[in-house]
Amino acid sequence: MNKTLQPFENESASLTIDALTIENRLDQLEIYGSLAITRDKIGLAHALQLKQILDAAISTLQNDPSLPEQIVFKPSDQIDNPFK
Repeated sequence: MNKTLQPFENESASLTIDALTIENRLDQLEIYGSLAITRDKIGLAHALQLKQILDAAISTLQNDPSLPEQIVFKPSDQIDNPFK
């Protein structure tokens, strides 16, 4: 468990645990992929690493006095497909 990230700190950090990817953003964590938590030392390490990230995210959210009820994402701009 040597690599971690600080949730909501930047737009560039990412972390992979097995086949689960966690991407950092200033306004969200994006989590996708899969993670097998096996009943062995590797499974324990994976579970602890995931818990560390989730605990840090929860702590950041709970301690933010200006936490909004819900953030609103603006739609992305659509552009014409240059390959058509």
